[in-house]
Amino acid sequence: MSNLQLRIISAIVMAAAVLALTWIGGLPFRLLSALIAGAVFYEWTRMSRRSPASGFGLLAEALLAVLLLALVFGVPALGLLAGIVLAVIVVAAISAQRGAGQWDASGLAYAALSGFSLAYLRDGDQSGLLAILFLFAVVWTTDIAAYFVGRAVGGPKLAPSISPGKTQSGALGGTVGGVAAGLIVATAAGAGNLMFLTLVALVLSIVSQAGDLFESWVKRRHGRKDSSQIIPGHGGVMDRVDGLVVAAFALYVIGALAASADNPAHGLFAG
Repeated sequence: MSNLQLRIISAIVMAAAVLALTWIGGLPFRLLSALIAGAVFYEWTRMSRRSPASGFGLLAEALLAVLLLALVFGVPALGLLAGIVLAVIVVAAISAQRGAGQWDASGLAYAALSGFSLAYLRDGDQSGLLAILFLFAVVWTTDIAAYFVGRAVGGPKLAPSISPGKTQSGALGGTVGGVAAGLIVATAAGAGNLMFLTLVALVLSIVSQAGDLFESWVKRRHGRKDSSQIIPGHGGVMDRVDGLVVAAFALYVIGALAASADNPAHGLFAG
């Protein structure tokens, strides 16, 4: 079996599982969000740590476990956000005192906010389902369109020192495709604020590509090609969700500003 065939099969299986859990929502989707966050942190520390952690070096893992349990049990959004901020400050302070780097603190923030954004966007109602499907449509289409447009058109590189394979034409094609996909979902959902959601889709497409570049920078900073080899043909979980989790946080912030921290999707797709 070729690597491309393996990638396609893995992608279909993952997409089917994720969409099924997204449709169900509630506890199953919160568990998925926690699993993604845990995997992201595992891969982050696997890349950034020079040696296995022990003692106080495992503080970040312990705090993340507490935060993810709170996420799974549905602690109110503002309370969990405060917990994430406090945990990151504690890990950063202890790392500085021990003369260690700040990769654990930044990884804890990245992973915890990733799981938080996905879980609290979806929540358990119809507007949450539409918000997550909108997010998936924009990010996944941006990724696919950028790949094929970049290969077909080529041209100047987007960020050659970070990710040599990405082109400016691919970035533009991905943005156009992502916005179009978001508009299709919004129209199918009967949303009345199409102009607003078009702008949101534009922001998400750009942010997701920035998230992809950020993860590429982290890997290059630590001399890695892939974050891990967990997913056949794809590498690691971070390699698959880098753009998604950053865009999820952006969408959560936009929705929270329009509605509330506990029901951000209501500011996007009011029930």
